[in-house]
Amino acid sequence: MKKILSTAFIAAAAICLSSCVSTKKIQYFQGSDQMFEQAQAILQKYEMHLKPADQILIKVTCDDPELLEVFNLDVTLGAGSRNGGNLSYGATGSMGSVYGFTIDNTGVVHLPVLGDVMVGGMTCDQAAKAVEQTIVQKNIIKNPDVTVRLLNARVAVLGAVKTPHVVTLNSERNTVLDILSQCGDLSDQGLREKVTLYREDNGIRQKYDLDLTKADIFESPAFYVQQNDLIYVQPNKSQNVRSSAFPTYLSAGASILGFISSVTALVLALTIKK
Repeated sequence: MKKILSTAFIAAAAICLSSCVSTKKIQYFQGSDQMFEQAQAILQKYEMHLKPADQILIKVTCDDPELLEVFNLDVTLGAGSRNGGNLSYGATGSMGSVYGFTIDNTGVVHLPVLGDVMVGGMTCDQAAKAVEQTIVQKNIIKNPDVTVRLLNARVAVLGAVKTPHVVTLNSERNTVLDILSQCGDLSDQGLREKVTLYREDNGIRQKYDLDLTKADIFESPAFYVQQNDLIYVQPNKSQNVRSSAFPTYLSAGASILGFISSVTALVLALTIKK
């Protein structure tokens, strides 16, 4: 009888193990060996383009620091302090805080002295060129050097990741994998093939479905994130069950009953056969 029970338990355990998640469900970038047999050109745009409600810091530099005094007229926003001919136009305040200029719904940024400058849809480099041209056209500085930096770029991550939170972007080139890594990767309940990215652009909200188990994610237009993207990782059914106390106990009980039923059936079958 002991031998029969031992055999039954081994068989039941094998049944349970056979129901475990396949590695195909959790392995990233399947098929990448074939895809990258040859180097591939990066076709996606990874530079962030300025959008309404973005805040930007503008830094103006020239050889003559006195020429920058004209930008120091806006006391409320602050224009920074002169330092070797550099001026942050939309400036660093006390406690290390940074105040930028907000782009309005039409894509225009309203700047002291310079007036309205259209920067919506531009990259930071393109916006810097637009500000430079405005300074030259207004005869303020002949050869200005302008740098534009996006201040409030961030991506929100929700769902089955280890630490859901809003990720602040410190550069303009960030992939969805970079963002998920900063959230500690997906949790054990996260479905690698069910990652969704929501993006707003030009008044349109778009949805991108991403499958981290497939190598073609590298070709997705959502592989490089943009400011204000939202990433949601769908949990598996076990996570949904755990969100409620009663289904949790019900599921656990069902699993135990199922295991006992399997063992009992095997014992009876082996006993009858003997």
